[in-house]
Amino acid sequence: MKEWEEYRFVINGLDVQCKYTKRVIEEIFKPLLRHLTELQKKKGERIIVFLSAAPAVGKSTLVSFLEYLSDYISDAGNIQALGMDGFHYHSDYIKTHDALIDGKLVPMQMVKGCPETFDLDKLKEMIVKMKQKNITWPVYDRKIHDVVEDAVKVTGDIILIEGNWLLLNEGNWSSLKELCDYSIRIRGDREVLKKRLIDRKIAGGLAKNEAVKFYQNSDSKNVTRALNNLSSADLELFMEQDGDFLKM
Repeated sequence: MKEWEEYRFVINGLDVQCKYTKRVIEEIFKPLLRHLTELQKKKGERIIVFLSAAPAVGKSTLVSFLEYLSDYISDAGNIQALGMDGFHYHSDYIKTHDALIDGKLVPMQMVKGCPETFDLDKLKEMIVKMKQKNITWPVYDRKIHDVVEDAVKVTGDIILIEGNWLLLNEGNWSSLKELCDYSIRIRGDREVLKKRLIDRKIAGGLAKNEAVKFYQNSDSKNVTRALNNLSSADLELFMEQDGDFLKM
């Protein structure tokens, strides 16, 4: 029987509960933090780590947990967790612009969350600046459903950034991976991700039929794109149905 440990964090303005098995903490997470610490010491400068996966894998919760866990490991470096969702275009922009998807123009509002609704140039610029100095980082506040600029001061030696599209191997996104020093990809089963995404929408207040419709019209396309079009990574994990992780 698996032994689980439960934790709670505030992420993007929301109270989030999570749990991880003792096995994955001891066999994967702690060794990962020690490896990143050694990598940072070897380079002698701030390093950037990408964690990328399809929606509903629990990326933002995981990087928050890794930041938390690093405080309890004596030989772990100064790790700071960030998200790429703060690089969504602002809501006013999304409401008034279209995105080119599969050769067709569609309202951004209908496909919010896909790569075309992010400001890739701004994200690249901020990561390059971050390599050289402390900066402020935007976040996506899920209470107001919009970007808050300059919300977090970046001061860590090891910056762990999570996002759906950090390892996307399409067009201009492909060059983004060159800016990271280490990469992590989490894979998952399509049906498990579907259930988690629908349950998430229901928990957010949608009726079940509305949640299913949203998944069919939006989330399913992002899941397929992420499962099929993310580059391989230095560390690859698989999320099981119960939320536990296996090393691939």
